[in-house]
Amino acid sequence: MKNYNYTTYAILGILTTGCRSGYDIKQLIDHSLNHFWKVSYGQIYPTLKTLVEDGLAEVQTSSQKGKPDRNEYFLTSKGIETLKSWLEEPIHQIPVERNEILLKLFFGRYQSKESTVSLLKEYKHKLEDRYLTYVSIEQAISKSKDKEKDSLFWLFTLDYGKRVTKAAIEWCTSTLEQISDQEA
Repeated sequence: MKNYNYTTYAILGILTTGCRSGYDIKQLIDHSLNHFWKVSYGQIYPTLKTLVEDGLAEVQTSSQKGKPDRNEYFLTSKGIETLKSWLEEPIHQIPVERNEILLKLFFGRYQSKESTVSLLKEYKHKLEDRYLTYVSIEQAISKSKDKEKDSLFWLFTLDYGKRVTKAAIEWCTSTLEQISDQEA
């Protein structure tokens, strides 16, 4: 079986959710996957083309009055099997986080304490906003839980995001306290 990149598997998975067009796929990514998996708009259409070329998806073009034709993509049985096979594979690595605040803090000896405190407070505020976003997404998913078969799994990934964000907020609070204690 051919190995694909993670974006390919992400789009295979997205096609199982009822998203059919490149635009629909991008909307789903922006409102859900983007919190833990980045896919650029420029990756979507080349990936869809590869899926069709490799027989993992089929494309159907429909005409829309007063609009350009719309391409809709549907998984083939080979596409479903490819997705299932990838899902069964072991995880190859623990994700490595690229975190600007940690990079700056690592070299924090070379910046003023005021600047460090300001950066940490700003980061904490952004995390708190993210947490509130996760809570609102959770509420929306919970409302449609009975209709959507994937909702339980969406809630699992959302819970991970909430817990990681909450831990990061707690880390900010602790780090700010330690910096404050250091000044006394």
